[in-house]
Amino acid sequence: MSTTKKVLLLGAGFVTKAPISILAESGIEVTVACRHLDSAQKLCHGITNATPIALDVTVPEQLDVEVAKVDVVVSLIPYTLHAAVIRSAIRHKKNVVTTSYVSPAMLELEKEVKEAGITVMNEIGLDPGIDHLYAVKTIDDVHRVGGKIISFLSYCGGLPAPEASGNPLGYKFSWSPRGVLLALRNSAKYYQDGQVVEIPGEKLMGSAKPYFIYPGFALVAYPNRDSTPYKERYRIPEAQTVIRGTLRYQGFPEFVRVLGDIGFLSDETVPYLAQSGTPPAWKDVLGKMLEVAAPEEANLVSAITSRTKFQDDAEKQRIIAGLRWLGLFSTEPVLPRDNPLDTLCATLEAKMQYAPDERDMVLLQHRFEIEYPDGRREIRTSTLLEYGEPNGSSAMARLVGVPCAVATKFVLDETISEKGILAPLDSKINDPLMKELKMKYGIECREEILP
Repeated sequence: MSTTKKVLLLGAGFVTKAPISILAESGIEVTVACRHLDSAQKLCHGITNATPIALDVTVPEQLDVEVAKVDVVVSLIPYTLHAAVIRSAIRHKKNVVTTSYVSPAMLELEKEVKEAGITVMNEIGLDPGIDHLYAVKTIDDVHRVGGKIISFLSYCGGLPAPEASGNPLGYKFSWSPRGVLLALRNSAKYYQDGQVVEIPGEKLMGSAKPYFIYPGFALVAYPNRDSTPYKERYRIPEAQTVIRGTLRYQGFPEFVRVLGDIGFLSDETVPYLAQSGTPPAWKDVLGKMLEVAAPEEANLVSAITSRTKFQDDAEKQRIIAGLRWLGLFSTEPVLPRDNPLDTLCATLEAKMQYAPDERDMVLLQHRFEIEYPDGRREIRTSTLLEYGEPNGSSAMARLVGVPCAVATKFVLDETISEKGILAPLDSKINDPLMKELKMKYGIECREEILP
């Protein structure tokens, strides 16, 4: 009877390559399952111990057949499908690893997961993932000596390296822009000086503020969704300020806010963007969105100016130049996708992909304001900065994929053995992960006490 461990990896996204390679090189048999066989074959190319298959995870019978053959299922598919994967794992008493946040649909299965005696390890990529590891570490260190966390700020950004950031958004896409743009419609909620602050989605970009980490980066930060549960998740009830958010380069929020004011964040179907028929010119689409009868550039700019606000003339000129760069005033035909959001995404995909020799960058920083029993106060930071490799793997793919692979190995060898729906929120799980990521892969947050 074979003692070789077996993993079923679900997904075709850009973060899958690292887990496949790391697991296969460790002697683990990896079955890579995608909806389309050619996608799985590309991911497995040149990797010993990796076998590609076609699989539709929405068909329980197909999923069950493959889950039954392995020890762990790594689910890197959209989070809405994780519950179906976990149900199959429950039926066959198999463990699961995901990089996604624990969702309500997943939590509903916790009783069945524990009854089946399986581990479902989640939130073990970058954000969530590495961010949890180093937040919990510092919080535990402070609590151990009787200190309190007065303020906790955590910001993370996946960005182009500065030399690759020269476009109106200061941003590039490794995957579909749709998720990035949809996230900009989300409301935000956090603690600030003991009070709950809520920001509606339409005002999110207006809430962005300059944020200092290194002098060489012109960054802004804005809150990301609901940070309030992290008082409990991180066990810091004493904290007066708790904010988790996103980093972008300066200029991004203002540009996106204007796109939203024009109507480009809407995914409501409109007849003039139907995928059938002759594609209209961009200036004609913009004219219909702005209700401009004669859609020449001067008229379109005037209509945009009446719909939005610019801080000053310099900002107006910069943003109008950016819209021109995207081709929105031109006779260039659009790639119609039924609604403004997806039609814009098609253009962003075409114009804002990484070139083969360009590299991305990931910057993550926690900032803790600490009070000790003697009344002394201290600011401590925990910072991760990593660049991708030109013509190689991206920093984002590495920082999501490697922690996922390490967690999978630890579930296989029972370093992580707790049963239930888990996340890396305590030292028993986290300490071995941090050690392995640092010692074997050079992945760590650098901790500093500010003067």
